Amino acid sequence: MRQIRSRRRAALGLTAVATTLLAVSACGGGKAPEATAPTPVFASGTETPGLVPGGAGPAMPGMQGTSMPTTASAGAPAGPNAVTIDNFAFAPASLTVPVGTTVTWTNRDEEPHDIAAGDGGFHSPNLGAGARYTFTFSKAGTFTYVCSIHPFMHGTVVVTP
Repeated sequence: MRQIRSRRRAALGLTAVATTLLAVSACGGGKAPEATAPTPVFASGTETPGLVPGGAGPAMPGMQGTSMPTTASAGAPAGPNAVTIDNFAFAPASLTVPVGTTVTWTNRDEEPHDIAAGDGGFHSPNLGAGARYTFTFSKAGTFTYVCSIHPFMHGTVVVTP
């Protein structure tokens, strides 16, 4: 009887050792690989969907605006024809410009936003933190827009002749 118990213990011990060895070898066993940040690659094969590699603007033909990272400092808009997106709001909420003016929106939030005209006349791609979008207003009128991701965000551009 003692021999049977001894053999069982030996078999259990060998099973435990074998299981441990298998677990260690399945995990790589040796030196852990160096940590690197993953780079997402989308179905299009680019790292940033909808943008030309290098941040040169939208890849969609016929798109009227551009989107690219910017190094502008936080705070006031970067000029008289600029709108910032900060704290889930457009600032200024209303902007008046003459016909032919290019307006630049800059996202200073950590969350993505976009700019979508109420009449469908323009629609930016999603803008990550620090990205910007420009649009040139070629006719007079009042143009309302929202962030379609956060529709409670509203803005207006009044274009004078």
